[in-house]
Amino acid sequence: MAAQTNRFRSFLDGLVEPPPVDGSSRARLSRVPPATHAESATPTVKIPFRQQVENYIALTKPGILTLLLATTLAAMIVAAEGLPSFGIVIATMLGGLFAAGGANTLNCYIDRDIDKVMSRTRHRATASGEISPRNALIFGLTLTVLSILIIGVGANWFAAGLSALGSVYYVVVYSYFLKRRTEQNIVIGGTAGAIPPLVGWAAVTGSLSVAPVLMFAIIYYWTPPHFWALALLKQGEYDRAGVPMLPLVVGEEETRKQVMLYTVVLASVSLLIVPFGLGEIYLVAALILNGIFLGLAYALYRTGTKKIARQTFFYSIWYLALLFAAMVLDRIILGA
Repeated sequence: MAAQTNRFRSFLDGLVEPPPVDGSSRARLSRVPPATHAESATPTVKIPFRQQVENYIALTKPGILTLLLATTLAAMIVAAEGLPSFGIVIATMLGGLFAAGGANTLNCYIDRDIDKVMSRTRHRATASGEISPRNALIFGLTLTVLSILIIGVGANWFAAGLSALGSVYYVVVYSYFLKRRTEQNIVIGGTAGAIPPLVGWAAVTGSLSVAPVLMFAIIYYWTPPHFWALALLKQGEYDRAGVPMLPLVVGEEETRKQVMLYTVVLASVSLLIVPFGLGEIYLVAALILNGIFLGLAYALYRTGTKKIARQTFFYSIWYLALLFAAMVLDRIILGA
């Protein structure tokens, strides 16, 4: 039994061992030694229980959770054309909280080596040693399993399966395979962050239709301009960490061009959903929000200043939140 346990642990460590970046990328991981199995045996700093609880919560990335849960709830309300069953809402939201929190924790586990060299992530407990890699792995996996059970039992197993798919995609496809290998990491990996509306819709209806697929597409096409605006601000950190973000591989000018192009596509997709259950309130809000986003993206493309990049990044967060809020208001006020 002990031998089987050791083999299983070795398998897990091999599965999530941070991979080397592709040799064709300009960014390199050679400056940062990958995390190793030996880290698991490194004693962590003794800290108060309350602070340790806060550290575990921080690994789930609460700021990101808020936006993911908001899009999930919005999809549920649009699907139900009003307020869904209270029990289904609680199960789906709690399960979604655990699913996203678990995936984010596992992302911190995988990225603990590069997090040490980036100023915005070096204080994460997995990077500082306040939480051991083994404990972070167990915590992330536990949250993931609980999320599947909660959504499956409280809503339905189709929604639970979609949630599990999102977690696996984010942890394995994006965090492990894509992030350090290609400058298209955000484009392909954006699928994971776009799944919550599918989960919310499926939790209410037990199926999918055109509307939730378009909600998925909105978040998918929103992700590149959102993250590339940040990458323009933090490219020095990504370079030191060896993560081949787009500005490091193709340069700032091409990145600004891509931000502009994806914003145009995003604006178009966000309007395509109108014939599939949304009305004038959403249409007006979408036109205004897209107009501002397109204006910022164009200004970024023309000037390329850090100030505009920062404005674009922060506005993109409000854009997505307000766009989905407009969907909710539209359904509650206008109905079917």
